[in-house]
Amino acid sequence: MQRTPEPELMEAPHQVEAYASADFSASDAALLERFAGLCNQHACHAGREQVLIDLGCGPGNISERLAQAFPGSTVIGVDASSPMLAMARQRQASAMPPMGHVSYLQATLAQLVSPTTDSKPLPLGAASAVVSNSLLHHLHQPAQLWQATLRLAAPGALVLHRDLRRPDDPGAALALQDLHLGAAPEVLRRDYLASLHAAFTMTEVRQQLNDAGLHCLEVVEVNDRYLDVIGRLP
Repeated sequence: MQRTPEPELMEAPHQVEAYASADFSASDAALLERFAGLCNQHACHAGREQVLIDLGCGPGNISERLAQAFPGSTVIGVDASSPMLAMARQRQASAMPPMGHVSYLQATLAQLVSPTTDSKPLPLGAASAVVSNSLLHHLHQPAQLWQATLRLAAPGALVLHRDLRRPDDPGAALALQDLHLGAAPEVLRRDYLASLHAAFTMTEVRQQLNDAGLHCLEVVEVNDRYLDVIGRLP
């Protein structure tokens, strides 16, 4: 089926509350397990003075898990949605033990790629790892994700971007919605279906990487609905 883009930002209060309250622990843990496997594969164990960047961090789920798994590192969550970041900071403030090595930055990918004098860009080439979870399908200009990855990552940085992949037809999308969010609140069910329609195929993502010159990264299928863009930069 053809791709149907959805809004880039989640800013509606009911959306933010629903996503912050939802239990994504299983999928979040799976992503961290995948990242840990990438670290082991390349003998890159995040430690002191390592910078881990979580793009499209939303309410901070993955940023928090990175901070817990790699307590010696600096974790920076980036999102363009002010309400999502407010939720992430609220969660951080109540975390026990405290997560002082996590910070959040409001910025669009465009601002990261082409910073202006009034923006607060991240340092060029400083990140030991750049990750994202369910960001790519939101983008109207997906090339910005690959440009931002190249701009932020240090030589040898690890990269893991996980996202949905678009099903073959609307019926398959509905089946995935029922299978994985059958009992979820309606706002999550509706957004999930829209996200499946907005996702990219493996062929499309491979072409994006080819256009960006990121031939070192692999695109691999993960279970029945995800794809991972994964690897290590030269």
